[in-house]
Amino acid sequence: MSDNTNNNYKIDAKGYRLGKLATEIATVLQGKNNPNFERHIISDITVTVENAGQLDIPEKKKDEIYQTYSGYPGGRKTETLDHLAKRLGYAEVIKRSVSGMLPNNKHKKRLLAKLIIIE
Repeated sequence: MSDNTNNNYKIDAKGYRLGKLATEIATVLQGKNNPNFERHIISDITVTVENAGQLDIPEKKKDEIYQTYSGYPGGRKTETLDHLAKRLGYAEVIKRSVSGMLPNNKHKKRLLAKLIIIE
């Protein structure tokens, strides 16, 4: 359900599953859907996600655990997807899911900067 005009993609998240949405966003951000895809070049694509709060998340997945680690002993913090969504909104949940699907290299921050999420 994406409309593309001049390298601006709009995706309506209403009724989408979180994983399906994150994979579509990660694929478009990297430019893998373009025929002239090159792994070392960042394409000038902006992805806008609308209706992020209306994702289709089953009750079982709301108990999924998100972790952060500070690097210090005892510095691991965990929280559920439901708690994270209430604390920071579904935009942060989508951003973390897409971040996990992008390659861990110097392009990751640049690609995530081109992701705009509207609740």
